[in-house]
Amino acid sequence: MAETQEQKILIIHGPNLNMLGKREPQIYGSTTLEEINNGLKRQGEKAGILVETFQSNYEGAIVEKIQHTFLSGINGIIINPAAFTHTSIAIRDALLLIGAPIIEIHITNIYKRELFRHKSLVADIATAQISGFGVVGYALALDGLIGLINRSTVRYPQKSALPE
Repeated sequence: MAETQEQKILIIHGPNLNMLGKREPQIYGSTTLEEINNGLKRQGEKAGILVETFQSNYEGAIVEKIQHTFLSGINGIIINPAAFTHTSIAIRDALLLIGAPIIEIHITNIYKRELFRHKSLVADIATAQISGFGVVGYALALDGLIGLINRSTVRYPQKSALPE
């Protein structure tokens, strides 16, 4: 009998996200990256999925992590490229290796901020993008990615269950 492999999701946090809770709390809130990661790992455990988290302020380290993930196998990636969203062709190219769903996440709504933040170099290769929900967006991204991995769909009420 073949052994079943545990499903695994990688969550990548880009530059300056290690300073969440301290950095511009009026914009990013007071929740720390450690608190976000702990919550995501618990959420993954409840779904029977291993959640690995990674943060770096260095573009090359993120590229190498994505390449290692490609070589070792992954069921999906959630990435907040942070400032690299708008500048890193290298991260975009590395993500092209991944044959699994990719969710791009941003704590703020990048389209309501400075004009230079409106262009994402990841958006056109991501399966989906979540922007502007604050740190709750990470949990939304994980729920969505788990649904994609399990090939489940959102279940809407049947028409007969809707009020006329």
